[in-house]
Amino acid sequence: MTQDVEMKEQLPPSNLLSSSSTPSTLQHLKEIASLIETGAHAREVRRIVRAVRLTMALRRKLKASLLSAFLNSVLTPGSDAHARLVLYLPKEDEHDIEVDTASSITQAPVKYWLPEIEIFCYLLVLIFLIDKKKYSEAKACSSVCIARLKIINRRTVDVLAARLYFYYSLCYELTGDLAEIRGNLLALHRIATLRHDELGQETLLNLLLRNYLHYNLYDQAEKLRSKAPRFEAHSNQQFCRYLFYLGKIRTIQLEYTDAKESLLQAARKAPVAALGFRVQCNKWAIIVRLLLGEIPERTVFMQKGMEKALRPYFELTNAVRIGDLELFRSVAEKFSSTFGADRTNNLIVRLRHNVIRTGLRNISISYSRISLADVAKKLRLDSPNPVADAESIVSKAIRDGAIDATVDHANGWMVSKETGDIYSTNEPQMAFNSRIAFCLNMHNEAVRALRFPPNSHKEKESAEKRRERQQQEQELAKHIAEEDDDEF
Repeated sequence: MTQDVEMKEQLPPSNLLSSSSTPSTLQHLKEIASLIETGAHAREVRRIVRAVRLTMALRRKLKASLLSAFLNSVLTPGSDAHARLVLYLPKEDEHDIEVDTASSITQAPVKYWLPEIEIFCYLLVLIFLIDKKKYSEAKACSSVCIARLKIINRRTVDVLAARLYFYYSLCYELTGDLAEIRGNLLALHRIATLRHDELGQETLLNLLLRNYLHYNLYDQAEKLRSKAPRFEAHSNQQFCRYLFYLGKIRTIQLEYTDAKESLLQAARKAPVAALGFRVQCNKWAIIVRLLLGEIPERTVFMQKGMEKALRPYFELTNAVRIGDLELFRSVAEKFSSTFGADRTNNLIVRLRHNVIRTGLRNISISYSRISLADVAKKLRLDSPNPVADAESIVSKAIRDGAIDATVDHANGWMVSKETGDIYSTNEPQMAFNSRIAFCLNMHNEAVRALRFPPNSHKEKESAEKRRERQQQEQELAKHIAEEDDDEF
């Protein structure tokens, strides 16, 4: 029997076997459409979420001929939606259609009359146009789709709408016309709030914050953020983006402690595949920590895949750590284009004062008594009267508590006091308290993230149900991991 089976498996040609065993991309899209139809009829949002996740996996395989065949199979030819979407697709060779539809020639086309399917078709066409860099057609397609979404109020459409909001803003950002849609985004956020579409509110709030920050409107961004409705986050990706924008706002507003916490939390929660996002979070977090007087560990700059991107900030950190003002100037000039692209130039200008204070602290530790002229020389102050500037800098540092010293104005000296025992102060207790608070906060977030099946306390779970539940939890964890990889 085994020999017969092996002989039968060797009979079909290899090319026929591969075409019959692996379904085409068009067949995959039809299965996703069927999944959306099932979710729409059953009102199960999780099926729509899974359909969107599966669509992102097929993103690189989308072609104009494939999308045209898919639109003909799921939309009624001649309908308004079909006529509009076909216009955005460029004409390609017909042999692509034959290859993609070879496995579905014998099947009769299935027609859908659901808003979810129509919005899904808009999403596919919009993704295809953005990937092909046809931004003008993408802008027109996204505008038509957004106008259609305003009159559709279905919970099963909210997941698709959130993705379309993101690509709608991306189209205008890529063409430099982001300010044009700010009013429309505000109107969409108001509509989502009235419809209790919390995922749409999350997405639109982040898009509005990005819109304001793109034009350096930090005050307006903070006003919107403070007045927006508060609710529990539904998307980890949107929550990470919100924390990143909040950290940038707090940094500009000189609230460095809150900014550091938000930026580090955003970098920690972001998926591993979101390398670019985590790099940006780390760049801003490094600057904020330097402004707070902290020196980041070397391991921060040696994270996998970030060494080259964080190299300018590593040299900047080294200059701040040493307290060398001349080295700081050279690093700022050397990487001025990088800092300008990252929009951290203004923050680096603020760091000059920290460099001076660090150098002054090193001097006060090294010398028990030193003249103000030597202080100005060691700090490399380039001013008409460096001795007077050094005196004012030393006086301000003493008043702020940065150094423990006194100024002898008669002789022009800076006299450092003896270093006391740090354990006789409250600093160790404060550091220990901050670490305990961090651990408790992480524990509380982990507890809030736990999910329990409904009515689990009322009935005992059988062994079969337990196995089924564990299998569903494993599938859910796998889907969440895939979603994290695709989102960014």
